[in-house]
This record gives sequence, structure tokens and C-alpha cells, in this order.
Amino acid sequence: MHNLTIDIVSDIACPWCAIGYARLEKAMAELKGEMDFDIRWHAFELNPGSSGHGLPILEALSRKYGRSPEEMEAAQSNMMAIAKDLGLNFTRMQERLTSNTFDGHRLIKWADEQGKATEMKMACFDAYFGHAEQISDPDILVRCAESVGLDGEEARAVLASDRYAQVVRDDEATYQQAGVSAVPAFVVNGKYMISGAQEPDTLVRSFQQIVRKS
Repeated sequence: MHNLTIDIVSDIACPWCAIGYARLEKAMAELKGEMDFDIRWHAFELNPGSSGHGLPILEALSRKYGRSPEEMEAAQSNMMAIAKDLGLNFTRMQERLTSNTFDGHRLIKWADEQGKATEMKMACFDAYFGHAEQISDPDILVRCAESVGLDGEEARAVLASDRYAQVVRDDEATYQQAGVSAVPAFVVNGKYMISGAQEPDTLVRSFQQIVRKS
């Protein structure tokens, strides 16, 4: 049995990050019995300056990429179809507002200490893309924590403090310095980087090649 450590650099506000992890899950399932995987989550912020209530997502993306709202809506619809096939809830992704994700990343670091980082990340994806909830809102983040069996009062205390803030900043700096400028990025065994939300078959082949090299 071969062991692979996968460091996933991603943002809660990134739909391709949710799609990328769902595809990774399929690849890992295909390799069950051949490889063991250790997943570690790392923070990245697509909109670090975002604050307050945020902008409607289509308007914000249109401004950011210099494309029409109609083009952005078509791109989002394409992602919704991909997500549906993977069993992800993206039903309200076009209704969401831009959101600061720093506190969400802090809470994922806290959840990680209790072995629940992946569950917390998935709950945040579902809240944002499936329900268009504002994931900078402490109440929403606390509810996400409770939904995966974590203590809501403790989650609220973390959010009210600056705990894990430096951990998140250090995390972001480490991977930016390593050359990660877009997400998702998967760093395998600390040395092989796979960029983007690759198809499960592509990931399977990549992991098999890495195992052969090592």
C-alpha cells in the first residue's frame, strides 16, 4: 500500500475548489486498496479585501474578469451542471454575494484539530453555493460547525477571538511563495503540484505516476 499526502490549497468561495475535491474523492475511491491518502487543507483567499455584505456575484465576476454578466452567468450555469453530476449542491450559486472567507479558514483550522477539517470545508461549500448564505457571517459559520458535530459555542468563541489568524496568514504566505496563484492546487507528497479541478481519471494517472517515481 502506498501513502500519498495531498495538501489542498483552496478557498471556500471557489466553486472549482468544491468541484476539484469531489473529483479527487472519485479518484481516491478508484485507488482504494492501492493507495492511502492523507488530506490536508490550506487557505487561499480569492477576495481578501472583500468586506461587509458583498456584491452580487455575477456583477462582481463581470467587473473582475472584464466580461459581460451574461457570459459570467453562462460560465456559472456550466459549473452548476458539472457540480450536479458530482452530487454537489450548487443550486443557488448565482444568487450569492461576494464574501470574505478569512474567518471560515480560521474555523477550518480549528476543526482540523478535531479531525473535522474536510467536513467543515464541505459544510461551508454547501452553505455558500447551495444556499447562497453569507459565509463571513459568524452565525452561518457556527451553524456549519454544528452541522458536522462540532461545538457551536466553542466555534463562536474562536470567531470572537483572533485564534488561528496567524496560522491562516502563514499558510497563505507559504503557498503564495511556493508559486500557487490560482486554486485549487494539489501538492502531492510535498513536491508534485497538480493545478486546477482535474478529472478523476487524470488524477488517478497522476497519482500512479508519482508512486512509480518514488
